[in-house]
Amino acid sequence: MAYKATQVHTTVLRRLKKFAMKIHPTFQASIFCGLQGYTSSYHSVEEAEEICQEFVDDVGLCVTVTPTKFVYTNGREPGVIVGLINYPRFPSEPEDIKAKAVRLAMNLLKAFGQKRVSVVCTDETIMLESVI
Repeated sequence: MAYKATQVHTTVLRRLKKFAMKIHPTFQASIFCGLQGYTSSYHSVEEAEEICQEFVDDVGLCVTVTPTKFVYTNGREPGVIVGLINYPRFPSEPEDIKAKAVRLAMNLLKAFGQKRVSVVCTDETIMLESVI
């Protein structure tokens, strides 16, 4: 569902003249995943990028991959935040974005031997847990 342009949007478009503006409801999903599994090995941001690349090539999607650091009681580890948005060029329903984020989070959880991965959405947070 596209939003109607407000007066501000209309004024901006008049000034731009040769540009178009697409407006859709905002929805974001961010996957928080550590890069140290429950072994002594660390994974790299590049490995996370490869997992994401395979996924987006398969489903037709664009994501961001941002390095981060998790600092928690008695420890810390490197990680990644993988971002998905409702991109106005190819708009999607929130449930579709959320479902893709959960599928990608599962891929990361398995590949990196994590026990938990969080998917933080605009409307809720989902924690995936390994039951091994």
